[in-house]
Amino acid sequence: MAERVLFTSPSPLPSTPTKMAVLGGAATARMIPSVSLTSSSRSFFSSSSSSSSLKCLRSCPRISHLFLNQPRPEVRVFSAGYGTVSAPKSFASDPDQLKSAREDIKDLLRTKFCHPLLIRLGWHDAGTYNKNIEEWPQRGGANGSLRFEVELKHAANAGLVNALKLLQPIKDKYSGVTYADLFQLAGATAVEEAGGPKIPMKYGRVDVSGPEQCPEEGRLPDAGPSSPADHLRQVFYRMGLNDKEIVALSGAHTLGRSRPDRSGWGKPVTKYTKDGPGAPGGQSWTVQWLKFDNSYFKDIKEKKDEDLLVLPTDAALFDDPSFKVYAEKYAEDQETFFKDYAEAHAKLSNLGAKFDPPEGIVIDNSSNVGAEKFVAAKYSSGKRELSEAMKQKIRAEYEAVGGSPDKPLQSNYFLNIMIIIAVLALLTSLLGN
Repeated sequence: MAERVLFTSPSPLPSTPTKMAVLGGAATARMIPSVSLTSSSRSFFSSSSSSSSLKCLRSCPRISHLFLNQPRPEVRVFSAGYGTVSAPKSFASDPDQLKSAREDIKDLLRTKFCHPLLIRLGWHDAGTYNKNIEEWPQRGGANGSLRFEVELKHAANAGLVNALKLLQPIKDKYSGVTYADLFQLAGATAVEEAGGPKIPMKYGRVDVSGPEQCPEEGRLPDAGPSSPADHLRQVFYRMGLNDKEIVALSGAHTLGRSRPDRSGWGKPVTKYTKDGPGAPGGQSWTVQWLKFDNSYFKDIKEKKDEDLLVLPTDAALFDDPSFKVYAEKYAEDQETFFKDYAEAHAKLSNLGAKFDPPEGIVIDNSSNVGAEKFVAAKYSSGKRELSEAMKQKIRAEYEAVGGSPDKPLQSNYFLNIMIIIAVLALLTSLLGN
């Protein structure tokens, strides 16, 4: 039951489902009983996943502690969801456990096809950020607050309890990983495993401690507002994102499908969704709705296939003059789309987060593994502008000797003074002779 990303906030009507888009996990319908949620809408980063009763969050308390080789922390199970009081620690998350958790997430994706659902979870945890609020966690953002029932009950988050159920065994196994990091790790891994770009992620996000720290409802955008382009700008500008990033992130709608009985959008079934994977049904935005590529922009532009979904917020990407510049480019150039998407996704995943350590934790330096050794002479003639790859090589070589392009190399001033004195003594001796 892979479904879809649309990052939209609720605007419920008394008797009709609110319009919005969905992003879900492909096969959760078969493993989790259905849930009845009284929301009439989903979210722009949303999905119509198979739902499970929120009561299980109360009846199945989870024990979570944050670090290896530490005493187990006191566990506090809130009526609103999962929560703990952590033991003394060094950093928010353990790097080795983050790496191991990523491998378990990959196994989960291979068996449950829940790529869209996990992306939606990460986006919805981060997408509540308000750049006009300085204090943490009042500003919202990627802080793990979505694990609490009070936020899960927001209309835009309907069905995300299924994502928590899928990830909770991994959280229990790797207690040295925060929920905030786990949500973002899962989303980035899902993009990459679906064939998308490598996301330049960092970790070390600190979790909020209780449901009273959850943001108020209404910070996520709607998929079917009366003025789609204006609405997208209002919501995403509040997060500090620009037009290019809005369009690039919209490209994640290449994954997933929408179910009308849950979101109010789409057909009950199409020729592309009748056989699954996961629970059959729903309407997808693209033909191969578990493959991350630039098909979304191509299909939205052509609007030729009635079995593919086009929401008002999708159509706005080609109707609005500013959005259209980027949408046209991404439809023609997948490499540019992947580059811009990776940057926008990484930025979104950091919104509002408090990092411990402050600079964050990087667990993947694979971009430098096996890289050609930089030899300055090879690139010093006839080059007016270095490529991005070469800039990365230069940075890596510079950092290897203790510096970076942002700070000077370390110097041993005492040694320098001794060398100068020795040279002066030698010159004096030569001149005297």
